[in-house]
Amino acid sequence: MKDLLHTIQFTDTKLLQEIEHFVTIKHLQKENVLIDVGDTIVFIPIVLKGSVRIIRENEDGSEVFLYHLYPGQTCAMSVTCCQVFQKSMIKAIAEDDLTLAMIPVEQTADWQKYPEWKAFVNKNYQERFAELLHVIDLIAFNNMDKQLLHYLRERCKALHVSSLEITHQEIATELHTQREAISRLLRNMEQKGLVKLGRNYITLLD
Repeated sequence: MKDLLHTIQFTDTKLLQEIEHFVTIKHLQKENVLIDVGDTIVFIPIVLKGSVRIIRENEDGSEVFLYHLYPGQTCAMSVTCCQVFQKSMIKAIAEDDLTLAMIPVEQTADWQKYPEWKAFVNKNYQERFAELLHVIDLIAFNNMDKQLLHYLRERCKALHVSSLEITHQEIATELHTQREAISRLLRNMEQKGLVKLGRNYITLLD
């Protein structure tokens, strides 16, 4: 609870009492799936430590990387799904070892009466919407090389590292493209001095 209060900085006494009564703390190891496509959302997750990678997956299993969640943030898509009784349309994966505050959905229905909770939800909607627009712009108006560089930067930022232990196929899967295309782009980026390639390692140099 101390981590939750420090991360989100709620001050409303009544809201804090309700959170303390209903919240459950959950721990996940790196690459564990928190939410999968088709899951019924029964908890609203708030990140306390670590980060979460959000992936959009279609019926064929094709994936597209969307954004990360950091401490103090929640997944606006999960909030939306639970409000309209839809199953999850995204996959949420622990980018690294993760600690979450899990709040039962049914308990939050009446929390819009608390200005701090309402502001928290609205802020997350706005931030996630801006991130989605950025992803759409990258896909619609830029070449794959810019999408790839954005992906690598975001993964490194989430892990607080400059080198990723990752295969070309893993990248291709999450960018919804072919492994050969990713390998070719990475070689071009290495020639430009943007990255350094190793066996299942990519180091950002820019």
